[in-house]
Formats: sequence, structure tokens, C-alpha cells
Amino acid sequence: MSSAPNLNADADNLLEVSGLKVHFPLPRKNLMTPGGTVHAVDGINYNVRRGSTFGIVGESGSGKTTAALAAMRLVPITAGSIRLDGTEMTTLEGDALRAMRRKIQIVFQDPYSSLNPRMRAGAIVREPMDLMDVGSPDERDRRVAELFRRVGLRPEQVALFPHQFSGGQRQRIGVARALATQPELIVCDEPVSALDVAIQAQILNLLRELQRDFGLTYLFISHDLGVVQYICDDIAVMYLGEIVEQSDRISLFSTPLHPYTWALISAVPSARHRKGEEDNRVRLQGDPPSPIDPPPGCHFAPRCPFAEDRCHREKPSLREVKAGHLVSCHLVGEDCVPPHVKTAAA
Repeated sequence: MSSAPNLNADADNLLEVSGLKVHFPLPRKNLMTPGGTVHAVDGINYNVRRGSTFGIVGESGSGKTTAALAAMRLVPITAGSIRLDGTEMTTLEGDALRAMRRKIQIVFQDPYSSLNPRMRAGAIVREPMDLMDVGSPDERDRRVAELFRRVGLRPEQVALFPHQFSGGQRQRIGVARALATQPELIVCDEPVSALDVAIQAQILNLLRELQRDFGLTYLFISHDLGVVQYICDDIAVMYLGEIVEQSDRISLFSTPLHPYTWALISAVPSARHRKGEEDNRVRLQGDPPSPIDPPPGCHFAPRCPFAEDRCHREKPSLREVKAGHLVSCHLVGEDCVPPHVKTAAA
């Protein structure tokens, strides 16, 4: 059993994140009381292969969105390394950082609040090119027209305002805007969670089509494992600021090793139906601990139905237990048998 914390470390990686921490200091309540610190992201490692989709999943408050924003340098980074196409992002400032932003763009979660209501749709898509001085004015106009066509919007819609579009159409504008600077990596921050199910499928299919046509790489953030199962190649599961399991999609859904991953997958109707476990959904008790004062040992231990004494005392490391499959759990040993399987067999 090796202790390699990074998945696909020898592959052709576009994004490499190592030891990433994002801590937010809280203001003091009074002169006698310290303010505390929110451990939003607490030392994670992951790599994103070129042309692939890497998913980060977890409950609300797990730190997945903060991890994605940190990869774009949109939140202050406490510690760690972020390398995009071989360039260290954490030390870039000013013009150098602005130049790197052409390579990495984002599609936001809410298509209703992420578009400027005072700007016409064409100007919204063109704005990144104007800010980063990409191409001539005529070239920018032609690219806007081409992007509208590629995302399924009509050319004459460039003159409309956001309120004149449906939610799905607004998210198509957001996708077109993310593509404007011809980036290599697009961060998708729950891009379909605010949409109807039928529209979700359309946007997901659009993202896959664009990835195939342009060779895009996605960092995909979601709390919906059904969506992640459909679009992602590799997946990391986050809990309270840490990655607890990381694997390729097939291995994660067929043989989840961490109890938290097992509980999440049991809540996906399609997964339960496939395995004939409709009546065996795992319902976790209680809420995640506070990121201001994380518990000692395994952060999941207070909610884990299999936790032992050492789980509450000793912090497990994220280790590779079989090729490409990493897990942070004391109860997964050399045999790679997860605790829920051991319990069922006992």
C-alpha cells in the first residue's frame, strides 16, 4: 500500500493542486474573545488531466466551491500550490495573473444573478475579450456571433437583455461567456443545480459536446452525484474541507470505500435501483461539525455508523489503497474491503 496523495500524478495534467488550504479568519466578538478561523479547505491534493472532467462533490459547506474558486485565485489562499499548465498560480499578481485568467474561466451556479441585467447578451459574452484585449473589435464581434451559434442561441438574440431569456438560455449565455477567451480549463460551479431537470440534461449535453469539439478540460463542482456520474471522468469526495475519497467514476460508484461516499451514493435513486437497494438507503444522523472547530481524528467519525475509538483520536491520511483509488479511512485495510461490506458479511 503506497502513500501517494495525488491521483494521476504521472499523467498529462493541466491543473495540479497540492496542499491547498483556504482559511478565513473571523472577527473578534469582543476584546477578550478570539475570533476563530473557518477551515474551509484544509490541505487537499488533486490533479486534472487534459481533456477530462474532474468532479468535486460533497454536502453544502464541504468546501468544494471554495476549492474551485481558490483554483482560479478568486479567494485568498492560505497555503499550498496551484499549477496551471505548469505555471505556479499562487505567486502571480497583476498583469501576469490577468494573462493566466485567459486560460481559466468559470460558469456560475445561478444564471439569474451571474449576468449583468443592464448589459445586452452580446456585450456580456464579449466583455471578457474586451477586458483581456483578445483580438480586434471585428474579431470579437465575429466570435460572439459564432459562440451564440455554438451554444444554441440565435444570432439576433445578441441584442436582448438577460430578463428576456429563460433560465436555460441564460446559462447558455454563461457558457458562451466562459468560452470567449478560448480557455483551456473551465470551472463549472454547480452549473445546472438551478435549472429544471429537462434543461439540466440539455446543458450537460452541451458541455460534453463543447468539450469534445474544443478539447476543453472541466473542473466540475456539484452536490448531485447523479449529475457527476453522468459527466465526470474522475471524482473527489469532500467532507468538511478535506478529500475523503478520490477515484475514477466507475470505481467510485461500483466500489465506494469511504462510509461517507457510500452514504452519498445510497441517496442516488439510479444507483440504488441498479444494485437492488431501494430499501437500504443510508441516512446519516446529525449535521457536519463546524469548520470553525473541527473535531479531532476523522472529521466524519461523529456521524459514521462504523466509527471506532481510534477514529475519534487519530486523523486518517488520504492514501492509495489500489491503483488510482485513494481513501481516508482507518477501517479500509490492505484487503480494500469497505466497512459497510465487512459489517454486512459479519
